[in-house]
Amino acid sequence: MFRGQRALALHGGAGVLADHDYARERANMQALAEMGRDLLDAGASALDVVTEIVSGLEACGLYVAGKGASPNRAGRYELDASIMEGSGQQAGAVAALTGFISPIQAARAVLKETPHVMLAGRGAESFAALKGLERVESVNDYYTPAAAPDDREFPTGTVGCVALDLEGRLAAATSTGGTLNKMEGRVGDTPIIGGATWADQTVAVSCTGQGEFFMRVAAAKDVSARMAYGGQDLPSAARATLDSLGALGGEGGMLVLGADGSVATPFNSPGMKRAILHVDGSIRVETA
Repeated sequence: MFRGQRALALHGGAGVLADHDYARERANMQALAEMGRDLLDAGASALDVVTEIVSGLEACGLYVAGKGASPNRAGRYELDASIMEGSGQQAGAVAALTGFISPIQAARAVLKETPHVMLAGRGAESFAALKGLERVESVNDYYTPAAAPDDREFPTGTVGCVALDLEGRLAAATSTGGTLNKMEGRVGDTPIIGGATWADQTVAVSCTGQGEFFMRVAAAKDVSARMAYGGQDLPSAARATLDSLGALGGEGGMLVLGADGSVATPFNSPGMKRAILHVDGSIRVETA
């Protein structure tokens, strides 16, 4: 375990449009990366940091998650999220959650306050209400769908964060409104531990893209397995996993953060909105 250094990466989803100005998204990701740096420098845990950053990504309305989510074909906002900490491999997730501001806060509560890993649908809603999580008072007034016109078979949008804290602990969190115009009840990879989210003592992963393909290759866990059992280094493992889902016809990207602070952000989509805090304190924000 590497102690005394910190790093993080966050994403606002795979896929960018050539004619779209992402100045607001870049400024938002820069501010959240700076917030994460300050929290880590103050001794916050990686789990706390990924929770706060993903909550911020959900709340801003700039991405297809949280406030920026779009309704499904039945006109309902069904949101998914998951979170995992690496030291004890504890995890929490919610699927098809309706009526609450922050799905990642609900997933965090599942991790901390239940013996389960995932709650879905009405059960997730009842649990979030029991824990007093903030509700969406008016669907029409709260949600401001962030998605631009997108003619892909699986138009996507997801947010996520991975972090390494000063104690050497890793954590990952992912949240989404799901693929656009999805069928009612559709659940993608975002709430699936090992699909879009994974953290252990070696690596933390958050994925974004066409979730059906990420589930089919267990993408987040696959990166860890390639490193643990195949002996691949972090960039090679991340790229090989992405290539495997690409071979099936899927696209997207991922954040991969190692216990030594190394970072990889491979993608095969037309861009990925992301920010990286390196161990030297520098922050890089990119969309291409």
